[in-house]
Parts: sequence; C-alpha cells; structure tokens
Amino acid sequence: MDDVKRYYDENAEREWNRLNNPYSKIEFNSTIYLIEKYFPKTGHVLDVGSGPGRYSLELLKKGYKVSLLDISKNELTIAKRKIQDQGYTAESYHCKSALELECFEDESFDSVLIMGPLYHLHSEEDRNKVLTESKRILKEGGTAIISYINTWGTLKASVREFPDSFEEIDHFDKYIKGDYLKFSSEESFTDVFFTTPKIALQEVKKAGFNLISYAGAESFLSGLNIQIVNLYTYMPKIYENYLEKASEYCELPQYRDATEHLHIIVKK
Repeated sequence: MDDVKRYYDENAEREWNRLNNPYSKIEFNSTIYLIEKYFPKTGHVLDVGSGPGRYSLELLKKGYKVSLLDISKNELTIAKRKIQDQGYTAESYHCKSALELECFEDESFDSVLIMGPLYHLHSEEDRNKVLTESKRILKEGGTAIISYINTWGTLKASVREFPDSFEEIDHFDKYIKGDYLKFSSEESFTDVFFTTPKIALQEVKKAGFNLISYAGAESFLSGLNIQIVNLYTYMPKIYENYLEKASEYCELPQYRDATEHLHIIVKK
C-alpha cells in the first residue's frame, strides 16, 4: 500500500484533472448516471477511495451527506478545498486505506461508492475484506457501486497506452484468459489488479451482496480515445450526444464486458 499511497500523493492534482479529459468524461458521466438510477435519493454516502473528491462533490450537489475516505492525504486536501470552494461541506474526511473500514459503525451509510481501491489489491483476501466491511457498514436495503478494472477492456486500451507490452504474442492470451492479472509498481503506474467480469461478479456475490446490475463505464466508446478527442475538438455538439448515449447504454450486455472500468451495482 505504500507504493499506491506514494503514487496518489505525487499525482493528486492530476487525478482531479483526469476526469476532465474528453475520454475519461465518459467514465465520469456513466458513474453519475448509475448513481442517479440506483442510489436512494437522499442519505449518507461513504466514498471509499474518494481521491480528490470528484464524485463526492457531485453527490453533495445532489443533497447527499458525504464522508470521504482515501489513502492519500494530498488527494483529501484537494477534495476539501474543491468542496469548500463551491460552498459545500462534507460530513467527514478519513485518511485511511480501504482496508481500515472498521472505524465505521454497522449500518451507518445508505450508500457506498467504491471507485478505486479494488484496482490495487492483489490479494483476494484483502478485496474480500473491503467488500464485507462495506456490506457491514451499509444499511439494510442500501446500495453500493463497486468498480474493477476489466482485463478485456484493458486489452483494447493497450493499443494506445502500452502496446510495447505485447512484443511477445503470447501476452495477448494472458489478457483474454486473465482472471487475475497482477502488476507491481515496477511493471505499471503502481500496484494494479485486473480481472474479468466473471471473477469480479463472483467476488461481490461471495461477500454477500445481492447483484442488481453491472455496467461498462466506457460503454460502446471503449478504446476510442483518439476518435473521442477529435470529436470533442471538431464536433462538440455531436460529442455531447455520444456522451449522453454512452451513459444510457452502459449496462447493455453487448458493451459492458469489454470496457476498461467495470461498475457492479449491488444491494445489501
């Protein structure tokens, strides 16, 4: 976890800006779409792995009471500043790992958002701890959105982001079969974990959650980074149309299994 903490401390401002770029905004808008569709309309939300507070701020704007938890002190500093600058107040800020949810009482949240922590936990035991603790602190009938990095979607993204990794042709098979792909900070931007939708769904069910739905955050636009930037630059109105429909279609089975970010919606 030290490597993960170091990475986010050093890249805190970049993480705030990441969801502003035309391609990452697809992920952001799809997540907001799912929050609006599945979260109760009011209540207290815990944003686990909140980063610099992009989703927390949107939740506050919608009238939720929000607590933020993140491993990076620098990320939380940005979150607090951004939230206060727009005239909002969060319930609390916790500089902790997602593995330290024992500080929260049973059934103390109406909803839980887990948008990043599972990307970095190599151990199934650790991921199960985050999931079971999240279920414990969730009220009966409460909703959670849980995100994984999808191996099949990263294979598409690799064309732009890391094609040199595929100099050995057998590496493609590792991604197609890759139920558990683990990379250290020497091999990737920090310690990361990729898995397939099948395994991710099994993990959340094993933790005792009831599956409601799941979605591919990038929808039918997954992997089209360059094309999306061009559309945003030269045809902004049409870009907005694509953005809207990508969110609307993010749960369709023909798209959701092949995007970089997999969002699983569950109830307790």
